[in-house]
Amino acid sequence: MKKVLLFVAALLTAWVLTPYTASAQEYTSEAEALASANASDYEIQGEYFVPGDGRAFQVIAKGNGQFRVIGYPGGLPGNGWDRTMARFFGDGEMKDGKLVVVGEKMNIPSREEPNIIFNDEQKKRLLAGYKEGDEYFLIYKDKTSPMEKVRRESPTLGQPAPEGAFVIFDGSNLDNFLEGAKMNEEAKTLWSEATTVPFEKDRPYLLHLEFLTSFMPNSEGQARSNSGVYIAQSYECQVLDSFGLEGENNECGGFYQAERPLVNMCLPPLTWQTYDFEFTPAKYEEGKKVANARVSVAHNGVLIQDDLELKDATPGCLPEADEARGLFLQGHGNKVQYRNIWLEYLD
Repeated sequence: MKKVLLFVAALLTAWVLTPYTASAQEYTSEAEALASANASDYEIQGEYFVPGDGRAFQVIAKGNGQFRVIGYPGGLPGNGWDRTMARFFGDGEMKDGKLVVVGEKMNIPSREEPNIIFNDEQKKRLLAGYKEGDEYFLIYKDKTSPMEKVRRESPTLGQPAPEGAFVIFDGSNLDNFLEGAKMNEEAKTLWSEATTVPFEKDRPYLLHLEFLTSFMPNSEGQARSNSGVYIAQSYECQVLDSFGLEGENNECGGFYQAERPLVNMCLPPLTWQTYDFEFTPAKYEEGKKVANARVSVAHNGVLIQDDLELKDATPGCLPEADEARGLFLQGHGNKVQYRNIWLEYLD
């Protein structure tokens, strides 16, 4: 695992800051989102940072001018904040040009009872954000502070395949996929619900891929741009619009029913994101498994699964088997898009 750990460590230094409802619109491009009735929600949603004091916020669109707001005292997830640190949770609504937030609770993991539910008096404390020209501001306890909207980009985004690598998808054709795979011809991307040709049997590899979740402000949970990357068509690393969620095993970066990510590194929808896997297949002798598969995963350049032992297949595709397998990109009814998929063998 040393190669992927060194790989991720190096990339971190290049980290660039730049359930169903009645209406389940799915916007698959920024142009669609900005031309929709949810355009203002899309523009407000995102990540914000208060220079000088380390506070950061994720603002998640819930549709119809409603938002979920999460505050991080030490910086954004993967860039200062980790699971040992406190968080603030509140609900926001646009009023007179300001996003006014009513606090719900604080979560402090070090406490025996980690959730502090706000009382009526605490809920009245003013927390609001607004934009004036190209600048953003935060109001808290009647004090106004400058704020920046942060647009993070994975350090491995657009990374070209190394010399000698197996280029699975570069936007030009579907030659390395089985029948049924489809392209978004306009964007030259791959729609989810696609299976690759088998890879070389028993060989460990690095796998790079990039994915784009749709903007679905009126949907929640597993109905919000759901897909999944099935390594060897057996082990699912979840793909989901999990921006601002807890980071569970059924959310982005989790291995379904097996292990949650070390940190939820999901960026806002319609932001291209990366997965970089180092995968070692299960080992078989005389048809019997003698060693489990193992995987390390970097999500947007941050290590989220560290040498995870995959003891069995996850639900939803094929059971483990001693045979050559490729990659299955689950559809799950949503239009998740993929691009720049390549594989480098490690032996």
